[in-house]
Amino acid sequence: MKKVLAIAAFAFGLSFASNAQSISPNAIGIRAGAGNGLGTEISYQRAMGSNNRLEIDLGLNSNDNLTVIGINGVYQWVWNLDGGLNWYAGAGAAVATWDYDDDFPGSPEGGLNIGATGQLGLEYNFDFPLLLSLDWRPNFWVLDDAGFDWNGIALGIRYQF
Repeated sequence: MKKVLAIAAFAFGLSFASNAQSISPNAIGIRAGAGNGLGTEISYQRAMGSNNRLEIDLGLNSNDNLTVIGINGVYQWVWNLDGGLNWYAGAGAAVATWDYDDDFPGSPEGGLNIGATGQLGLEYNFDFPLLLSLDWRPNFWVLDDAGFDWNGIALGIRYQF
């Protein structure tokens, strides 16, 4: 029984390895629409292997009462579905600082949040150096304003080089 399980696990792993597609060494662009208070983020991806990469996103959002600056770093695993279509999942960390001015005494005026983040998405890698993605990246804040932030779906547009 142990041999059968070992062979099945090996075959399963081999199917992923044979279906892997090489990812671009670098990609830079924007990630927009996440609903995480950061607005549009500047996004950079760096390949760490044939199907692994690191994504770093920097966001700044400022309006009349709230200013948020944040950075997310996510290590991702990428799997090819068909042709240029990939799906990916990852885990990482997030740091955000915020300043809120509501003119009410006793309400919080700012802080620093540190947390863990996950990411799940689909992307299409065109034959020319363009990468489009849709992903979801929830955050679990553990410092200052502890809690879970569901966020929303974000559109990524990146130039690959």
